[in-house]
Amino acid sequence: MSKTFTSGLAPGALPLLGHARQLRRRPLRFLESLPGIGDLVEIRLGRERVYVPCHPELVRQVLTDDRTFDRGGALQDQFFELFGECVATATHRGHRRQRRLIQPAFHHDRLDGYAPMVEADAAALADSWREGQTFDLFPVLYTFTLRSVIGMLFSDRVDDATMDEVHRLFLAMTGGVTPRHGVARLISRPGAAEGGRRWAAHQLRGTVDRIVTDYRRAGEAGKDMLSALLAARGEGGERLDDTEVRNQAIIMLAAGSHSPATVLTSVFYLLAEHRAAEHRLHREVDAVLGGRPARWTDLPDLAFTGRVITETLRLYAPAWTIFRKTTREVRLAGRDLPAGATVLVVPLIPHRRDDLFEHPRAFDPDRWRPECDSAAQRGAFKAFGGGARKCVGDVLGMAQLKLVVATIASRWRLECLPDARVRPHAGAVAPPPRYLPVRLVERRR
Repeated sequence: MSKTFTSGLAPGALPLLGHARQLRRRPLRFLESLPGIGDLVEIRLGRERVYVPCHPELVRQVLTDDRTFDRGGALQDQFFELFGECVATATHRGHRRQRRLIQPAFHHDRLDGYAPMVEADAAALADSWREGQTFDLFPVLYTFTLRSVIGMLFSDRVDDATMDEVHRLFLAMTGGVTPRHGVARLISRPGAAEGGRRWAAHQLRGTVDRIVTDYRRAGEAGKDMLSALLAARGEGGERLDDTEVRNQAIIMLAAGSHSPATVLTSVFYLLAEHRAAEHRLHREVDAVLGGRPARWTDLPDLAFTGRVITETLRLYAPAWTIFRKTTREVRLAGRDLPAGATVLVVPLIPHRRDDLFEHPRAFDPDRWRPECDSAAQRGAFKAFGGGARKCVGDVLGMAQLKLVVATIASRWRLECLPDARVRPHAGAVAPPPRYLPVRLVERRR
């Protein structure tokens, strides 16, 4: 028996601003309230009508029908300006072609080539810390993940000075460690910093262009991501041109840095707040690693570590605003949407529904044990998106997260200091805690 969906209009929209105040002040509370209004809820971003699917079946429909619910709108234009046409910004036809060509960079046989770099980076991070050291966690982890993804892209075929240049320009382009993306860009006026970001984007494109040219000239196959992009061939022998390779490389920097750093920050925040789960994680890494850094081959034995990360992704999805634009008139939840309508998918809405998850705001890694994990839960879980646009690096991302969490937890406990401010910035694509100071405590087994 098919479900009859409901729709509604979110209350409290202000003239000119729409629901900007709610999204700024209490974004999670506002978004979590929408399922109580309907399965499809109309909100306002400024004067624009935006439709938010709250039922997992509607979310699935939007994410899988990317012909009808395609990339587009003001946010798409802003991303295109920074990243150019790439797998994350291309509309339907271009996206299908580009995804086919970049997919080999994430095949399982390629992951083995990235493994030594990830292992070495995680071990070096844990070794660099000292007993009693205090710092704001997200900026440290963001620096680490950005350095790590630069290494996976370019391996050791790029000198340190060029690596540093890529790092500096990317931070300047994205706004440092607190980049402003997503809803926030649509409900805020562009500042003077936008000109600096455009300049940095231009400079970064030039730097990566030179790297691509050097790779082409060398003509040797490496084990890094850029080598995989250059070697990729379609069924008819087609390949990515140099501009496409450059754009894919830059979006990989974005996808492989800010979101993983956000998830890692949230993992250690939740572990510090839930000591029983932290103790179980420590027991697992002690049994598997025996005090050494994690290796790629350890990942199948780190089951509880994986559940901790999955539960963190449920509570704090790394991409919590996914915008789509309708390419034709379409009926959704019994409502006729015109061509050009904006649809906003927010994964945390189905992730936090109490009819799908028992005690949905509780941190409970065991809800992902095989005997507890249900089809309804998995169907509602959209931390990596869904359909043809599901994150192409989801397997690599999960493996990297497990390896880094296990390596750090094998050596350190992270204690949150009392002046933490964990409420996320409104409307960011991947919202880290605003300020999460931690103190390092070395573990002595």
